Amino acid sequence: MFYKDERLALFIDGSNLYAAAKALGFDIDYKLLRQEFVRRGKMLRAFYYTALLENDDYSPIRPLVDWLHYNGFTMVTKPAKEYTDSQGRRKVKGNMDIELTVDAMELAPRIDHVVLFSGDGDFRPLVESLQRQGVRVSVVSTIRSQPPMIADELRRQADNFIELDELREVIGRPPRDQSDRNVEAVNS
Repeated sequence: MFYKDERLALFIDGSNLYAAAKALGFDIDYKLLRQEFVRRGKMLRAFYYTALLENDDYSPIRPLVDWLHYNGFTMVTKPAKEYTDSQGRRKVKGNMDIELTVDAMELAPRIDHVVLFSGDGDFRPLVESLQRQGVRVSVVSTIRSQPPMIADELRRQADNFIELDELREVIGRPPRDQSDRNVEAVNS
């Protein structure tokens, strides 16, 4: 489903990809992920979207964000918003859908193929719009978790669905200990 001469761009919904990999029991090795898609085509950009807790002295995702930034990923971040729900629980909200959508639409005239790492059904209209502009769209997520991490309408709209579990041997590494597993939990 990939052609060596096509111009690729990766759009990674950080919290969604983290949750999907966690549900499958492995961590993503982002160096291997980038290498895999450089091998599949002419990669122009690899975007990674995540919200950050700005008020904490230390954010568990900060080392990943810094590593990605220094290793060829275009980082798109914004401050996460904290609130207390109706049961008095502290919650964190950090949706990056609009930022991802705007970047994809702006880049569409210069790319042939978008690889979207998200199962969020809210991206179905984006995929449809990119396709109308002649851009092929592959979506990476999983149907093998319980419940499935990909919305059925997004999977059906995509030109190609890539099962994340089938990439495990290529881009995965065993999960680290539990203290390191909270890296993207702030965005889930």
